[in-house]
Amino acid sequence: MSGMHEEWLDLRSDTVTRPGAAMRAAMLAAEVGDDVYGDDPTVNLLQEYTADLFGYEAALFAPSGTQSNLLALLAHCGRGDEYLVGQEAHTYRYEGGGAAVLGSIQPQPITNQPDGSLALADIAAQIKPDDIHFARSKLLALENTIGGRVLGLAYLEQATTLAHQRGLATHLDGARICNAAVKLGVSPREAVAGFDSVSVCLSKGLGAPVGSVLCASKPLIAEAKRWRKMLGGGMRQAGVLAAAGLYGLQHQYARLAEDHDNAAYFASELAKLKGIKVSTPQTNIFYVDLPPDACRGLNDVLQLTRIRVSMAPHLRIVTHLDTKRADIDRAITVFGDFFG
Repeated sequence: MSGMHEEWLDLRSDTVTRPGAAMRAAMLAAEVGDDVYGDDPTVNLLQEYTADLFGYEAALFAPSGTQSNLLALLAHCGRGDEYLVGQEAHTYRYEGGGAAVLGSIQPQPITNQPDGSLALADIAAQIKPDDIHFARSKLLALENTIGGRVLGLAYLEQATTLAHQRGLATHLDGARICNAAVKLGVSPREAVAGFDSVSVCLSKGLGAPVGSVLCASKPLIAEAKRWRKMLGGGMRQAGVLAAAGLYGLQHQYARLAEDHDNAAYFASELAKLKGIKVSTPQTNIFYVDLPPDACRGLNDVLQLTRIRVSMAPHLRIVTHLDTKRADIDRAITVFGDFFG
């Protein structure tokens, strides 16, 4: 289908971004080596840069955020251990049960509060006593942002302090931690304070085509590297991929504020339409509740006008570096015509 507009507007996720000319040039020029031997200079540079940026001793480049999170869980926990995690968390709900299946690590899910946090009382209540009847509580895993919501620094300090006081380690799924830091107006180090490890995704708002970086202490990264090998995640001349991630961190970090502004504008315009309920975005993600009978018709119209969104369980819209204000205005017109 050609239609009026040749280019698709893809609002399903910020994972759909494509590397631009400058990022591709960095990939083309990347110096490479065999990373399994530790000989890829660009991978090494990415790991050193990311570890320093977020304030950790060491870091490890992984093919995906799912693997990076899994490496952290496997490095922190052993068979018969458990990690405390939100019901809505990516590590619990959207990563195939990898920790349980591959690591024999039991998740202890906790209901997320409306702001995305886990109530401190709920965390404390789910930490098991030292008793043979229970799995060993070893890790608290949080996520920031979660569903586009930003967890504040005061809460994160309270949650990580509680975990550490009770003998638990802490991991942050920071798939969009750069969005959180930009929204909070703090440095990357401040955004992850209190966490023993953090997974930083390069292929969302930062625009790299692939990859995440796990940051932690040197011993934990050494353990994670062993697990990465067992999971088949060792790569060879991966510098061509690492160069893209490095470019994203160095050149496409600050511009995340533009995505937040675009989401706020988009949501405010859609909120003017009758018959739909629009959430107020904190970063680059917001949700639209539609009348049930409108979903099929709207989906047909969006397909016809070459706009992609996630329709289930409710409509999710994500802005990113390939989403320009003119694109958003086009989408607003399409929604306005449909609901007008």
